[in-house]
Amino acid sequence: MSTAKQFLNDYAWARWTALVLIALMMFFGYMFVDVMSPLQSLIEAQKGWTPDVFGTYASGEYILNVFGFLIIAGIILDKCGIRFTGTLSASLMLLGACIKLYAISDWFTGSAFEGWLNSWWVSMPATAKLAAFGFMIFGCGCEMAGTTVSKAIAKWFKGKEMALAMGLEMALARVGVFTIFSISPWIASKFNASVVAPVAFCTVLLLVGLITYVVFTFMDSKLDKEMGDALVIEKEDEFKISDIFAIFSSKVFWIVSLLCVLYYSAIFPFQRYATNMLESNLGISAENAANIFRWFPMGAAAITPFLGSFLDRKGKGATMLIYGAILMVFCDLIFAFVLPAFPEKWIAFSTIVILGVSFSLVPAALWPAVPKIIEEKVLGSAYCLIFWVQNIGLCLFPVLIGKVLAATNPGVSEAIAAGVEGAHYNYTAPMCIFACCGVAAFFLGIYLKVLDAKKGYGLELPNIKK
Repeated sequence: MSTAKQFLNDYAWARWTALVLIALMMFFGYMFVDVMSPLQSLIEAQKGWTPDVFGTYASGEYILNVFGFLIIAGIILDKCGIRFTGTLSASLMLLGACIKLYAISDWFTGSAFEGWLNSWWVSMPATAKLAAFGFMIFGCGCEMAGTTVSKAIAKWFKGKEMALAMGLEMALARVGVFTIFSISPWIASKFNASVVAPVAFCTVLLLVGLITYVVFTFMDSKLDKEMGDALVIEKEDEFKISDIFAIFSSKVFWIVSLLCVLYYSAIFPFQRYATNMLESNLGISAENAANIFRWFPMGAAAITPFLGSFLDRKGKGATMLIYGAILMVFCDLIFAFVLPAFPEKWIAFSTIVILGVSFSLVPAALWPAVPKIIEEKVLGSAYCLIFWVQNIGLCLFPVLIGKVLAATNPGVSEAIAAGVEGAHYNYTAPMCIFACCGVAAFFLGIYLKVLDAKKGYGLELPNIKK
């Protein structure tokens, strides 16, 4: 009796090893994304980066993606495959990191290049301009890497533990955020309050991430050789540029994309300012505030694999999206009104952990849902287009929050620069903006669940096929 041929990804050890190799790249990438988030006060004191400048710098990560790079990235991914695109992504992250590292280093300070950059757009320090440019290059690589990893996991875990695998990859990325919020202030303090040392450390880790992904490409190449005829695609089924317009015409694509942009716009920009928010509300040091906030991603990391496993076996993805939005609104309102009135560390800590749970519910349900609504041949482009819509929000929100923070706290930046004791920012308005995003995401989640019931996308069904 003949048995079906087994491929490399049919062996548990192989597919989980592949997951570790590609997840490490994202782990180090997420560390670099937030390496300066716990150092906002330090870089404001040393380099003159006010909240609006810091917000503009943070938006730099997404600018090129918003202006079309992610659409190109999707085409590259579907045309060139996950091996080429992932290696290119990791290389771009490393290049952008090196530029950013140079921007904040003593090599740049006092150079003729700095003088030229300071001669225009005088409201933005030269260090922030060049750091933002480096962050743009890094952001192109990071977002392209995120979509590549999603498609790689969908390939290696198709019909298997896809949601669990995606959940574990996201959990490892969250641990990266926890790690950097833990060690970035510590490294800075060990090197005489230097913002350069943590950035340099994470830049080296990005090089390690590039190496791990290159190792994965050899495994993926072997898988493709084993699959052989299974990979032959009929001419009419090949990816075409016109497929992008078909994706754009899908109603459910826009619902998922808007859910994504609303939710992530209330999370990632919040991460940039969270340390300073806790520092301001609790009257504690930046290092102590970072030590509280670092537990935010750990709440997500701890529960995401269990949620992924539940989704694989039981389903209920659309329902999870709704619960995640509810928790986010609840937490943002606590930060807006309760914590300023009752500045207790236990309130801050418990709310941070609950927000982390929210951050596990939504992504764990969102990303495994995409292969259910989009054809496999355009899956890379679909992920990139969703990321593109998401990046529009991620680009605009840090600038918006920075400007709102400055407008609702007149004179505070000057007082902090002058060393006035007790000077701090009031974060009520920004947190209300984040809560509004959660409310909108809640209603979109309900609409998606209703649409799934009508159209039968299978968002509430388990991923593992028996």
